[in-house]
Order: sequence, then structure tokens, then C-alpha cells
Amino acid sequence: MTSPVIHHYDVVIVGGGPAGLCAAMYAGRGMLKAALLERGVPGGELLNTEKIEDYPGFVSILGPDLAAKMTEHAVAFGAEILQENVEGIHRLEDGTFRLSTSSGIEYRAPAVILTAGGTPTKLDVPGEAEYAGRGVSYCAVCDGAFFKGEVLAVVGGGDAAVEEADYLTRYASKVYIVHRRDTFRASKLLQERAFANPKIEVVWNEKVLELFGDGTGLKGLELENTLTGSRSKLAASGCFIFIGFEPNSGLIAEHFDHDAAGYIQTDDRMMTSIPGLFAAGDLRVQLTRQVTTAVGDATTAAIAVEKFLTERKAGVAAV
Repeated sequence: MTSPVIHHYDVVIVGGGPAGLCAAMYAGRGMLKAALLERGVPGGELLNTEKIEDYPGFVSILGPDLAAKMTEHAVAFGAEILQENVEGIHRLEDGTFRLSTSSGIEYRAPAVILTAGGTPTKLDVPGEAEYAGRGVSYCAVCDGAFFKGEVLAVVGGGDAAVEEADYLTRYASKVYIVHRRDTFRASKLLQERAFANPKIEVVWNEKVLELFGDGTGLKGLELENTLTGSRSKLAASGCFIFIGFEPNSGLIAEHFDHDAAGYIQTDDRMMTSIPGLFAAGDLRVQLTRQVTTAVGDATTAAIAVEKFLTERKAGVAAV
């Protein structure tokens, strides 16, 4: 059996979204030998976002364009961006990390920054993928302003769905909350706020069968009543789906501190409960998940890695 090819770095960054690209840029500026491993094209959710209007310095920029600029910036400072699908992050006895990949190549480093983000739970109905970015969204803060004066639908019944429906009323003329049950799981405070909002109408006991539209974008939702089985159509030019979000933290082979939903807990340096393993962006416990918060996390993590490596070398030398 042949031995795997092993590449050694000062720090390996897992995930090529905004957090990963920012971390790679700062690591490069810090003169660290850094590799960013991303299974696809760098950019993460930026590639699925048509316009971004809440990133400082750009009144409006296309998501893929911002991704390209971030990638160019990271490469300019010496970071290596490699197309690799990471399958596991393992901490070795000497405190360094081994990252296994589907290609069979192994990466080793004394520090890892995990920026793999998370995945919104999909409805998995016809039209969802087709109209993603053209009426279907998973982020009210990101996309709400594009629907001024329009009729929107929010799917879900938890805190995120009810809170984001209330948020969307600052732009929309009307917001339907479509929920498959007859009660919300959201907190009482959020429910009361939604029920008191004249722009919100709750559609109880309905599940989404299909999202339909035309060449211009989404036009509505086809629904099925969960009690009677009857079908109906709900006109809406935007559908915001909030039925769950799963952080991509399953790559970590050993136990780490996390909250009830699986989001990674870190200290103020973005280090996890595993020494040398840092986390930044959407998979970390925090109040909000935006491009700006992702790059802020990543800035702290990359600078903290520099200090961690310096302290580690000093400790090894002392021994």
C-alpha cells in the first residue's frame, strides 16, 4: 500500500467563502505558508447571491464579482487556493492537524481555520433550485431590500421564520408566513409581534409543493393543505425559506464545544475548545451571519493564528 502524499503548511483554511478568503489574505500578509482548501469555486454563498448592497465600499456589487475580488486579493498576498474536498480534520498526538481529502492527499499544519459555513435546509420541491436568486432566498437581511413594495412569502414556523417575516415588512407590501402546522415554534414575543403586524398574514396548515414562475422570476407557491389535502396557489414574487440551517462542523473528528444547534463555540480569538483549531463565519455561535461578520471573524482568527504559532514555537524551543 502506497503512502499518501502529504503537504505541510503553517495554517490550513477549510472553506472558500468570504471568511476563508479573508483569512487566507491575512495569513498571506502575515508571511504564513497558508493553503485554502475549497471543494468548488471560491466564493461560497457569494456565488449564489445576485447583488450585495451591505458590504462597505460597494453600494452595489454582484456576489460573484465580490468573490472574484476577494480571491484575487488572497492570491496576491501569497495564499494557495486548492480545489480539495476535505473529509476530516484530525488532531495528532503532537498537537498538529491532519486533514484528509477525497483525493487521497493529506495536509498537515499546526493550526487550522475552519470556515466551511453552513447549509440552509431546503424544501426540496420543484422550482426551488430554478428560482434560487430569482425570487427564492434564504436570507432576509441579504435580499429583502430587492423586494420593495412586493408581496412575499416566508416558509417556516420557528424563531428565524417569524422574526425575518417581521423584518421583511419594512420592504414588502405584504408578507405571508406559510406554516405546515397550526401553531408556531417561535418564541411568544416574536409571535405577538408578528400577529400585531398588519402586513403579516399567517397561512396555517399548508405545505409547499412547488415554486412556480416564468423567465422573469418567481410568481408564486403551490400549496397543499395538511388536513384536507386540497391544493391552492399563493401569488408572491419572493419566497424566503427558513426551515433550518446546519453548520458544516461535522468535519471535526473529536469533540468540540458547541451549542444545542451544533454551532461551534469559540473564545474571543476565534479558537475552539481544541487548541490550534479556529473557526470563523457562519458555523460559529453568534448573533447574526453576514458577509461583514464573516470577514471580521476571519481577520481575528488569522491574526490569532500568527500569535498562536509564535507561542507554540517558543514553547517547543523551551522544551
